[in-house]
Amino acid sequence: MKPRKKKRAYKTTNLPPGTMSYKGKKHSLETIIDILNYSADTYHKLDSNSVEDGFNFEGNDQVTWININGLNNIEDIEKLGKHYSLHPLTLEDIVNTSQRPKFEEFENYLFIVFKMLYFKDDDQLQYEHLSMVVGSDYVLTFQEADGDVFDDLRTRIESSKGRVRTQGSDYLMYAILDAIVDNYLTVIEALGDKIEDIETVLFDSRTADDNTPNHIQTIKQEVLKIRRSVFPLREVVNRLEKSDNTIVTEKSQTYLRDLYDHIHQVNESIDLYREMVWSLMDMYMTVISNKMNEVMKVLTIIATIFIPLTFIAGIYGMNFTYMPELQEKNGYFILLGVMVILFILMLIYFRRKKWL
Repeated sequence: MKPRKKKRAYKTTNLPPGTMSYKGKKHSLETIIDILNYSADTYHKLDSNSVEDGFNFEGNDQVTWININGLNNIEDIEKLGKHYSLHPLTLEDIVNTSQRPKFEEFENYLFIVFKMLYFKDDDQLQYEHLSMVVGSDYVLTFQEADGDVFDDLRTRIESSKGRVRTQGSDYLMYAILDAIVDNYLTVIEALGDKIEDIETVLFDSRTADDNTPNHIQTIKQEVLKIRRSVFPLREVVNRLEKSDNTIVTEKSQTYLRDLYDHIHQVNESIDLYREMVWSLMDMYMTVISNKMNEVMKVLTIIATIFIPLTFIAGIYGMNFTYMPELQEKNGYFILLGVMVILFILMLIYFRRKKWL
């Protein structure tokens, strides 16, 4: 008798609105803060563990990008939220890793929630909750742990390549979203390669094994997670592009429209790969059925060959005293010859029918 599976206990925690509660799995011992302050002619970079260091760059006609790593350090995030007058519900969503991507407008800032997907060194796909607050001259980004997809963007800012240094905070917001979406395309491309590899394994019966269903199930889960992370972002960018907020300039709205096209492309690819993954299990079951049919065909042919031979052996195995062939001197060898001839003739017949 199989042991009964232990039933999970589900508990609902009803906290007051605006209560910050981090339930993610990535915990940092200390808050890591990356600060970039720049304009067309100036650039300053600061790595710190104190949020107060980010308060010294205000009112200098420059753009300040403060990136906070470690959502479990709630006190530091509260200090930053108090300084920039962030709404309590905004602070709640910053540390709420289950929050779906969304866009909200407030009086003095924009708030965007989205998911960051990237591959680590071990080719494991990482899902990370990411929030962004955009003000008139600053951008705040909050991520769960150290490591992101913004290295190329930081390099462009440092080397003054492109137009980031000559634009405002709204263009930096676009550049961050563009880096996220570009990495979505990389993740989707890698996902497509995985699906093609499994299809190759399924068509080659020699390489298919018992672990193939587990691989298919893993990819199916990845596709669903990616879809949940990416699909709502289309609505976010669409609302952001149509927003009449003074923070987003008309020039940046042009870039946001292009970003919307890229997200639409990502979603189309996800839907395509989703259908392909659903068909992989059917393909696997078809391959298994074909293998079983091949085995049954061989067994049927063997049984068919031995039916007449067994019939002959059964006749001459009967214990009658008077059987004409029993007195034949070479009867045993003749009978063996007849059996061999029948065997060869049946093999030739099956070969011509292409059953062998």
